[in-house]
Parts: sequence; C-alpha cells; structure tokens
Amino acid sequence: QVQLVESGGGLVQAGGSLRLSCTASGSVFRLNAMGWYRQAPGKQRELVAAITSGGSTNYADSVKGRFTISRDNAKNTVYLQMNSLKPEDTAVYYCKTGLTTNIWYDYWGQGTQVTVSS
Repeated sequence: QVQLVESGGGLVQAGGSLRLSCTASGSVFRLNAMGWYRQAPGKQRELVAAITSGGSTNYADSVKGRFTISRDNAKNTVYLQMNSLKPEDTAVYYCKTGLTTNIWYDYWGQGTQVTVSS
C-alpha cells in the first residue's frame, strides 16, 4: 500500500512563495516518477509538474518559470517550490507516484490547500 503525505500549503499574498513537500512510503521511491496535481474549486484536477526517476522534469504551461519540482530519494520526498504565486494558483495540491510520468498509480494523499490572495 502506497501512502502519500503532502504538507506545506497555506495562505500567501500574490507574488509570494511556498514550498510543498510530499513524503511517500510503501513503494520503491527512487524508481518511481513523481508528480504534483492541483484541483481548484469547480475545475478538474490537472497535472502541474512531474519528475522522472532520473530527474527529468516537465511542467504545465501555466507554471513554467515559476514552479520547480525536485526530489530527494534519500528522504522519499518530492518538493514543489512555487514562486511568483498568482490567485489562479489557489487549489488543493496533491502528489502522485507512477511508473512513468505517463503511467500514474491510483493513489492519492489528502492534499494540501494553497490559497493566494490578491
């Protein structure tokens, strides 16, 4: 059983920064792709950023240049550094693990709320 625990969300003013963390257990973390999804009220969940087991990354166009995904295999943790935050970044953020960045396992954590005020 894979467990994903997200943390680091909060309330921040537009232009501010937050760093989210997700610790995974129950799988061989270093072999897995990891990703961050978000879901805003009334919208579908969307993939924001992903990182392969080898460290290659990709981002949604809406966050390129502002968000950075990284991983620490020794800590089984993936991070999302979010800079220059905008009100439209307000959402619940979830991490996800997968075989690759195209094949995701069906496990979700509880998510962490990010609220950006204007």
